[in-house]
Amino acid sequence: MVEETGFQKVAYDPLAPSRAAFYSAALPGLGQAYNKKYWKIPVIYAGIASGIYFYIKNDTDYNRFRDAYKRRLAGFTDDEFYGTGTTAAISNNRLIDAQKSTQRNKDVSIIVSIGFYLFNIIDANVDAHLRQYDISDDLSISPKLNTSNIAQPSYGLSFRYTIR
Repeated sequence: MVEETGFQKVAYDPLAPSRAAFYSAALPGLGQAYNKKYWKIPVIYAGIASGIYFYIKNDTDYNRFRDAYKRRLAGFTDDEFYGTGTTAAISNNRLIDAQKSTQRNKDVSIIVSIGFYLFNIIDANVDAHLRQYDISDDLSISPKLNTSNIAQPSYGLSFRYTIR
């Protein structure tokens, strides 16, 4: 049934938001496909993939700094950061700082990936809720006076509104 506003009325499905969230939890982007918001799928995968990429990059750098520092503690002077004729040597304190920095960057990268994964689930759930939100122009409010004759009389006024 098509209304005057041009929107098609869809039956309310209370399980649609939880279904979309479950799909997104099982496979990122599947909830967005379920909601027919296909343009969001590359954004989600780009966010998750960039977090994973920077985690791997920082892990590789961390291992390089750690191995060079361990070799220096063992008495070797042939690591890639020791320096040759034209390049300056990097101190042991700087290698320790570099390890701390790359470890922190690894942690941030994992948090970014998890954040995009959770955003994917929340977005699918909220979008499924909003797909079912009624945007028709028919907003009606009807007052109803309730009286109770049991024991002593008490009066109340309630408003009931119906959105169609």
